[in-house]
Amino acid sequence: MDRIELRLGDARASEKLGEDLARTLKPGDCLALSGDLGAGKTTLARALIRALAEEPELEVPSPTFTLVQAYATRIPVAHVDLYRLGDGSELEELGLEEALADGICLVEWPERAEAELPANRITLTLSHDGEGRLARFAGPADRLARISRSLAIRAFLERNGFAGSTRLYLTGDASVRAYERIKRTEAADLILMDAPRRPQGPVVRDGKTYPELAHLAEDVAPFVALDRWLRNEGFTAPEIIAEDLDQGLLLLEDLGSDGVRDSEGQPIAERYVACAALLARLHQTAMPRVLPVAPGITHEIPDFDLTALTIETSLLIDWYLPQLRGAPATAEERAAYETIWSDLFDLIADGERHLLLRDYHSPNILWREDRAEAERIGLIDFQDAMIGPTAYDLAALAQDARVTIAPDLRAHMIDTYLAARQADVGFNAERFLRDFHIMAAQRNCKLLGIWVRLKERDGKPGYMQHMPRTMAYLAEALAHPALAPLAAWCRKASLPLADEKA
Repeated sequence: MDRIELRLGDARASEKLGEDLARTLKPGDCLALSGDLGAGKTTLARALIRALAEEPELEVPSPTFTLVQAYATRIPVAHVDLYRLGDGSELEELGLEEALADGICLVEWPERAEAELPANRITLTLSHDGEGRLARFAGPADRLARISRSLAIRAFLERNGFAGSTRLYLTGDASVRAYERIKRTEAADLILMDAPRRPQGPVVRDGKTYPELAHLAEDVAPFVALDRWLRNEGFTAPEIIAEDLDQGLLLLEDLGSDGVRDSEGQPIAERYVACAALLARLHQTAMPRVLPVAPGITHEIPDFDLTALTIETSLLIDWYLPQLRGAPATAEERAAYETIWSDLFDLIADGERHLLLRDYHSPNILWREDRAEAERIGLIDFQDAMIGPTAYDLAALAQDARVTIAPDLRAHMIDTYLAARQADVGFNAERFLRDFHIMAAQRNCKLLGIWVRLKERDGKPGYMQHMPRTMAYLAEALAHPALAPLAAWCRKASLPLADEKA
């Protein structure tokens, strides 16, 4: 793709285009706005800046006389007008390079300094023809692909009766998914999940990529299937308002923004305990293996099998250990580590298995205080769910990777779960506690590697703040006698277990 062309029917269409661009431009992007006087360059730039600021009435004057106007929006943006520029060499004085280091530049009249502008810029040419205003994009394929995706989202909203809605930035996560808040003037907000099919990554083992080995969702079908099953069984998950399975777009009910942590980010004990009780109820609910998605489409919930368990624990060896020591693990260290985990996985092979939501922790749990007790806990982000050891999700909750859970609260959560399950046929509390510690160790070994991978490979260093907590959780899990061999290996590998406190 090297060109995009679309028609703008009226001024509102230009404003929506600015809003759509605000959802897709990233730091380092230079958008060159070309066109004759009156073509609508400033109108579009103003709409884009207001969308970034999420202030519809923000004063955005034309920078014709100041040449540059800077805005401290969600992504810093510099609005540049080169109409009065004497020579292209003067562009350096405007600080364009500095602005692009961590922000976006919108450049009107780029023809005045075409040779000096970044070669990888996006050019948007606005013009009139016999049928109205025309917008033409040209630029690097990766940037145009982002714009095309944003325009596809707008088309999805319009097809489903939400043409007049406003798109607001919500959040992304550690995956390729992103979210938007869809604001309506006379109705409740909705949430848009933007989950394009996962790109093919490098092969890491047995001819498969990491997502294939770890059974990560490749598209939105698993979310749709699990969402409907959870709702049908009386659990709270967002209603799906509209869907496009091929493009990976879902429009969802907004379950609110209140979670299980207080305004200072600390855990609210009674909410965490209620979440532990919900897990007990989930594990007492019959779970089919194959779920319907759409006519002719089903989703088979994968097993948290030996391959998935192993590829996740290998992240500590592959990413964390080299970052810790500045050198990769030796062949002997890797072999010993893999043998220890193989023995641990043998221990849990015949244990209780059920649906595990996989990331059952504070970012993915919402709390609705005004609802009946059974409806208060809202579940999201469960598309990677598998069938595996029931202890896994309780370990993820009780050792929440995003917040420090005090030992007494963790004990209360575990006791609440065990009390709810004690009468269940075949349930063995002692074996469950053993599996809890094994699953906690497995998850934390995975997370130590993920935090480093997000920083080194994906350019997301913010997750490294969770490293000390994760190490402390691992140290606590290793205290169980069944994990003594792994604890010894970690000490020999110089993991800083004793220096970290939860």
